[in-house]
Amino acid sequence: MKLPREFYQRPTLTVAQDLLGKCLIRRTGEGLLVGKIVETEAYIGENDLACHASRGKTPRNEVMFGEAGHAYVYFTYGMFYCLNVVTEKKGFPAAVLIRSVEPMEGIKLMIKNRYDETRRSLKRKNSERLARILLLASDPPDPHIANGPGKLCQAMKIDKSLNGIDFTGDLLYLKDRGNDIQEIVATSRIGVEKAGESAQNLWRFYIKESKFVSKK
Repeated sequence: MKLPREFYQRPTLTVAQDLLGKCLIRRTGEGLLVGKIVETEAYIGENDLACHASRGKTPRNEVMFGEAGHAYVYFTYGMFYCLNVVTEKKGFPAAVLIRSVEPMEGIKLMIKNRYDETRRSLKRKNSERLARILLLASDPPDPHIANGPGKLCQAMKIDKSLNGIDFTGDLLYLKDRGNDIQEIVATSRIGVEKAGESAQNLWRFYIKESKFVSKK
């Protein structure tokens, strides 16, 4: 079942945990890509110094202030895109970063996408790194295909063109396929050490038994 708008309109911490086990689905011209969400992070309001909205509304983050259930996609470090799901009520900036997925369908296409994006981003040939990407074609899937927000977006062909897209549509959406979650771990978020007291919030969530998370 595709997740309805009401799912995203709830408190962000609830959504961040309930997204675990749900399937992220991306339709492309080359085929369908499906990944089970295994790791998320919550970013909530202008008082959260780790949140992009902490400095107010800007052209970059304006999607966060909009209707719940839309994608907030941003570019970071000059090379990676990150995918977020906007939550709560319109006008209140909050979102959940999808950090990692376990590849479920379209795995070979995900590997190809990773390889193509990595090759384009390299200024000079780096055979070791490219070889690592090619080795992801193992069965079962290698844990490193989409274990991080940048890798996830490369694998699932997500970029700024999808910023603002409605998750209730048919191009990029989320489904509940009834995957069981045994235990959820809560930790501080990754890479927000300069966010003062906000850095201590235990707003990162992952499936304990999953080997596809970015960090344990």
